[in-house]
Amino acid sequence: MPAPEHAIDPNGARVIPLYSDHRSDSAIRRPSNGDQLGTVSSLTDRLPGTGGPTEFVDGVRRSVAKQITGAASFLRKRLSGEYTIDEFGYDEHLSESVLLPALRPTFEKWFRVEVSGIENLPEAGGALIVANHAGVIPIDGLMTQVAVHDHHPKQRPLRMLAADLVFETPFLGTAARKAGHTLACTADAERLLRGGELTAVFPEGFKGVGKSYTDRYKLQRFGRGGFVSAAVRTGAPIIPCSIVGSEEIYPKIGDIAPLARLLGLPYFPVTPLFPHFGLLGAIPLPSKWYIEFGEPILTDTYEPDTADDPMIMFDVTDQVRETIQQTLYRLLAKRRNVFLG
Repeated sequence: MPAPEHAIDPNGARVIPLYSDHRSDSAIRRPSNGDQLGTVSSLTDRLPGTGGPTEFVDGVRRSVAKQITGAASFLRKRLSGEYTIDEFGYDEHLSESVLLPALRPTFEKWFRVEVSGIENLPEAGGALIVANHAGVIPIDGLMTQVAVHDHHPKQRPLRMLAADLVFETPFLGTAARKAGHTLACTADAERLLRGGELTAVFPEGFKGVGKSYTDRYKLQRFGRGGFVSAAVRTGAPIIPCSIVGSEEIYPKIGDIAPLARLLGLPYFPVTPLFPHFGLLGAIPLPSKWYIEFGEPILTDTYEPDTADDPMIMFDVTDQVRETIQQTLYRLLAKRRNVFLG
């Protein structure tokens, strides 16, 4: 059988159909180590030991050589177009070689994220991860993306559903597309789930991410349950995800509404450090994070036309919301200190 044709992206990459059968899992999920940059965040992790100055220098030399080789391989693939993107604009080569390595130091060293329940995510096939949202700036989505990729045994990418504002922002919208994200709409959610992708949604939206510090860890309204209808129509399980630590990175104590309207933003936050200290106030506080993935809520027991029943959708939505809220309370009860855990 002849190989399927590939369209050509204006940037030179091959464009592959979302549901193309010829994409092997190994080709998609696990690129060779030589094609990745920054997979180890600490130089000492790469050194064989401390057997003296000569061994240390040799270790540094090997580490630098490996970085140069990886960078050369990355540039060769970019310049020759030997990488693929899907119909949503997801550039796996760029994501795994540049975007994820750039996020790992924040994940591992700054927030020191602890991940649990990763076994509740399927090894293959679609699933919808539903999480609480907070932090003024939606860093929690990026940290969840790293958690899934780095802790899942198959290193699965997480495809997030994001607000329109993300894709309307210059540069940020392009980066979000390349990282595998798309609009938070039912149609795109269904396409991703039918394509067997791990998909994430934050139903609180700006109500959650921009809420006051006094309302921390109190879930806001989950909308009208559009994410549930997408899961029911595709038969994908819903995975409740609870994130602790994100509420403290930018404690929001006020909102300059006129400035927000002028800039076209949902809010303009005031925190103890921002805008008083300028760019220094934009550095997130190093809170200790916990991300827990709960047991799947199965939807394949419902008929697809059940997705049009508002009462059933409300009941399932409420079940997901209550599961996340109770898990947040449990995690908070175990936490002794915001920064030390």
